Amino acid sequence: MNLGSGVLSGKVTLVTGGSRGIGAGIVRRLAKEGAAVAFTYSASHEKAEQLVQVVEAAGGKALAIQADSADATAVQGAIEQTVKAFGRLDVFVNNAGILLRGTIDQFSLEDLDRMLAVNVRSVFVGIQAAARHMTEGGRIVTVGSVVAQRTAFPGASVYGMTKSAVAGLVRGVAIDLALRGITVNNIQPGPTATDMNPADGPHVDIIRNLLPIKRFGTDDEVASLVAYLAGPEAGFITGASLTIDGGYLA
Repeated sequence: MNLGSGVLSGKVTLVTGGSRGIGAGIVRRLAKEGAAVAFTYSASHEKAEQLVQVVEAAGGKALAIQADSADATAVQGAIEQTVKAFGRLDVFVNNAGILLRGTIDQFSLEDLDRMLAVNVRSVFVGIQAAARHMTEGGRIVTVGSVVAQRTAFPGASVYGMTKSAVAGLVRGVAIDLALRGITVNNIQPGPTATDMNPADGPHVDIIRNLLPIKRFGTDDEVASLVAYLAGPEAGFITGASLTIDGGYLA
């Protein structure tokens, strides 16, 4: 990874759930675009430190912050640590999320509460806290899922509900923050090869056949859309849910 001046040179970003998968791809891409990047992780300390080393070895700035997104105080604290370390916050990317599967007749209230805490409440908490530090030109991006619009398989109803909630929140928050010059957008990845969703996992052939381009996406491809929405050329895009899904919803 070679860091240049980049469209985000001089900007400060925070990515939740940034130590692996799509989150790590976003961290690498934002750093490549010149931003100082803080990111949170829940348990993957070793992976988080390795990512910091990758960014710093290329001449960038990175900060790993341990914070469970189910803990509202931890999410708020991560934003305060970012501002304290880098002096400001220009871009907030809410990527952290969990997937707990189960059909509606089997899904426990404990799992429901956990998924709502991470996938919905932490998005609200993070956006609220981040917006307090942002000035005109600020960017907020959430990472949702195409499952908000199409589950396709049994056991994803609750996950789809949480991602639909995020899309709805983004539309309203975009209006709330528009007069301050802050854009708020949601991206909805389709099947993407990560450790949570491996390209060689169960049902992979069925999933691939649902994709017109017949392959999974990559974390780098998702990160490229995040970087665009975080940059200066996306100033007229707000309140949108943009799919990056290989035609899954076509």
